[in-house]
Amino acid sequence: MTTATWRIPSVIILAAAIMLGLNMGVRQTFGLFLEPMTIDLGVSRTSFSLAIAIQNLLWGLMTPLYGALADRFGVARCLATGGLFYVAGILLMALGGSEASLHLGAGIMIGLAVGATGFPLVLAAVARAAPENRRALYLGLASSGGSAGQFILLPVSQVLIQSIGWVDALLALAAMTLLILPLAIVLKGKADAPAAGGPKQSLKAAVAEAASHRGFLLLNGGFFVCGFHVSFVATHLPGYIVSCNLDPLVGATALSVIGFFNIIGGILAGVLGGRFRKKYILASIYLARAVVIGLFLLGPKTEAAVMIFSACFGLLWLSTVPLTSGLVGDIFGTRYMATLFAIVMMSHQMGAFFGAWFGGISFDLTGSYDAVWILSVGLGLLAAVLHWPIPDRPVHAAQGVSA
Repeated sequence: MTTATWRIPSVIILAAAIMLGLNMGVRQTFGLFLEPMTIDLGVSRTSFSLAIAIQNLLWGLMTPLYGALADRFGVARCLATGGLFYVAGILLMALGGSEASLHLGAGIMIGLAVGATGFPLVLAAVARAAPENRRALYLGLASSGGSAGQFILLPVSQVLIQSIGWVDALLALAAMTLLILPLAIVLKGKADAPAAGGPKQSLKAAVAEAASHRGFLLLNGGFFVCGFHVSFVATHLPGYIVSCNLDPLVGATALSVIGFFNIIGGILAGVLGGRFRKKYILASIYLARAVVIGLFLLGPKTEAAVMIFSACFGLLWLSTVPLTSGLVGDIFGTRYMATLFAIVMMSHQMGAFFGAWFGGISFDLTGSYDAVWILSVGLGLLAAVLHWPIPDRPVHAAQGVSA
């Protein structure tokens, strides 16, 4: 295959979608392992939740470093390194047999892995391949791959857990994750040189500029809420459903339904982001999340209610990603997008840390997740308020597509 063939935008979008499908799909299955692993290893839900919280926190803290390395040296090395960490972390989860190995594998190693193979680096590669007028659509198409992975891998993982046990199910996921290595080659590249007549910024200057921009700070605050919501639901929805006396397969199916509808939500967000101001769409998404969570909390806990919630929440699940990353590109350009979006992603993962951890603490202390559901409603309303006033005009008037 010639270089010209595999470097065209459609191939890059496909590779990015598969990469994100593995990155997000595999880690979203970990909630399914909570019940069998806590029983077999004799660890508490708080301890399991802490491992996932560490994963999310480390993911967030390391992502800006990976973004800077990718902008300077190219994304392929970071993606491949992350793939190796991912496989090693899953193997340690499967074979370690202790609480310490759970924290090291699921927490530290996979935290390092998902930071190196996640949205900031992958979407930066897509953004550089996209014409400016189609950037939001391309980002939406690539982002939907994360949901497709969730849709496919969650029911598959649940079937594997029930048929061959959680250890062998993890080993199967480790084998799938090896696909990250060849995909990294397709997404290789680094920050372009400044366009003629465009601003000539260093990475340090670009970060300093973003840090002083009110819109960038508001994006960080809003994305914190997104991380809280997504991590809490992904980690604890299966356990919550079991606590409501429903079959464990309903929990796996619910997360899969979320993944399916987020394919629609991600693409729709990309389309709308190319036609309307992204900040208003984001504010609407967070407001809708608050309403959907509130209705689910107040309503009956039947299988039908769970599926309706999952479908509605799925439309809102990661539809924030192409819009948030698109806003970063719109305001600051794509030259240092991997680094700048990685900083916003760090805020997302700070929220994810608390979402995963608070869920476990709430259940162990009260036997219920209600307090965290209520908190999620309030945070959704807060995020809607934060996004509305974001100043979203480009900071450089003469900015080119690859600036």
